[in-house]
Amino acid sequence: MSTQPWHGVVVASALPFHADLSVDFDAFADHVRWLAQNGCRGITPNGSLGEYSCLSAEERAKVVEVAVETAPDGFSVVPGTGAYGSREATFWARQAKDAGADAVLALPPNAYRADDDIVFAHYEAVASAGLPVVAYNNPLDTKVDLTPALLSRLHAAGLIVAVKEFSGDVRRIYELQELAPELDVLVGTDDVVLELALAGAKGWIAGYPNALPAASVELWELSAARDLDKALPMYRDLHSLLRWDSKPAFVQAIKLSMDVAGRPGGACRPPRLALPADVAATVRKDTEKALASGYR
Repeated sequence: MSTQPWHGVVVASALPFHADLSVDFDAFADHVRWLAQNGCRGITPNGSLGEYSCLSAEERAKVVEVAVETAPDGFSVVPGTGAYGSREATFWARQAKDAGADAVLALPPNAYRADDDIVFAHYEAVASAGLPVVAYNNPLDTKVDLTPALLSRLHAAGLIVAVKEFSGDVRRIYELQELAPELDVLVGTDDVVLELALAGAKGWIAGYPNALPAASVELWELSAARDLDKALPMYRDLHSLLRWDSKPAFVQAIKLSMDVAGRPGGACRPPRLALPADVAATVRKDTEKALASGYR
């Protein structure tokens, strides 16, 4: 079973807002409890799905504090530290530690295309806060690719314990396992969870458990156990939803699925707008189909 805070299904949490788009911290606390009750291993607040870039510093800090205060025993909190500068990212890593978080999820510097030495210095700074660091490789959005060779270097220096692999390239896990066999690889995009679980991923930092937590946990456990007779049909049933996690409108899509499933998803803060009517209809239809099939 899971032994580290970043193992298993750790939910990249959405953040509910009131009608005036102020943060609904009570609804967020209820969401943390609900995810734990449905078998999830932990939560990652202040990731991109949590709209951290649209939060004030006070809101962002309180999100972490509420998550830690609400989390039951054994439910981990791994906040995101995404920021343009290393000093700011390190500040958020220290705030997470002070709040009682278990680890942090750290993007590379992303204000420009940083080279390997700059990335290394960035992770040195974030690691200095004293919490285990899960690197976040999202070259599509950050324009910085944490290659297997660079991740191996970071791990060998004791700066990272795991990587959330969001490149979508399922082949990378094998090279990572060769270069850094003790580095935990985590599924970063929902629509490759089966492939990476079969290859030995240790966890899934996941988006769709915000709407379908019990089904997502079951899919992860079946995939990690390599029970293809049960995992593959379930994966096929859910894949039309899971693939939204790697599309630009993933926040709106997952929040809409939450609404359909009876959870407080709601609107996003600007500049995100509501989904176009035809896209929303597709997300709604696929979510209703999953619910009608018994997935929760």
